[in-house]
Amino acid sequence: MSRKRVHVYVSGQVQGVYYRATTRDTAREHSVDGWVKNLDDGRVEAVFEGDPDAVDAMVEYCHEGSTRATVTDVEVDEEDPEGVDGFEVRW
Repeated sequence: MSRKRVHVYVSGQVQGVYYRATTRDTAREHSVDGWVKNLDDGRVEAVFEGDPDAVDAMVEYCHEGSTRATVTDVEVDEEDPEGVDGFEVRW
């Protein structure tokens, strides 16, 4: 099975609106591995790794996020897969 990995930075009103929790839940629903965390500058950073279609679905999800989020920009960089297992919220 081929794997894809992307590193994502999400800007907008994305902290304090359950963005990380819903990202974690959505990633687990898609069987995508990786992590998500808040950054000091107000953005959210995430890594998604897994089936290419599932990773693409997570990138699409990032443009909307949780129902209370207002996303203004999503930066995506493709990286080499590292074999991450599971999905977690980082602090």
